[in-house]
Amino acid sequence: MVKNSFISIISQEENKENRGSVEFQVVSFTNKIQRLTSHLKLHKKDYLSQRGLHKILGKRQRLLAYLSKKTRVHYKEFKELIDQLEKKNTRVHYKEFKELIDQLEKKNSLI
Repeated sequence: MVKNSFISIISQEENKENRGSVEFQVVSFTNKIQRLTSHLKLHKKDYLSQRGLHKILGKRQRLLAYLSKKTRVHYKEFKELIDQLEKKNTRVHYKEFKELIDQLEKKNSLI
């Protein structure tokens, strides 16, 4: 128990300045979705978790739509980016996601 709380304190300190940003929230929801999906593979009749998963999916979808309007990057490109990150089956990191968004913005500004 002590180790887990220590790790969570470290991760909170790293991301303290970025918690309110849309990008951080999308990454956070993506990680929650991965955890809930793996949980639901084991517990197929856990309907409350299914409901929570649907709510988080909707929130992430709305945030991605807002982010696409804000950054002028198409929603489909964001969705493809999220799908690529989810296929890795590892935890999505904020810095990695932010760098990929910046690359998409530069690519679209050149077009």
